[in-house]
Amino acid sequence: MVRDLVEFLAKSVVDQPEAVQVTQVDDHGLLRIELRVAAEDMGKVIGRQGRMIGAIRQLARAAAVRSGAGRVLVELAE
Repeated sequence: MVRDLVEFLAKSVVDQPEAVQVTQVDDHGLLRIELRVAAEDMGKVIGRQGRMIGAIRQLARAAAVRSGAGRVLVELAE
């Protein structure tokens, strides 16, 4: 559920939604979500002063709490 939310949000922001890749790893109560986008779209996902990626992380945390998944960490990979 959280992975799908992060993927949806990222695809709605970027110019190349087909390049978005989201992987999820459950690491002893910590849900790690790795987000990869095209190099040209990196700035759009980060946003001004990191506001966009911050909002994506906040929404992912809220979805994790709601679904009972525990802690979540969203990482933007290059």
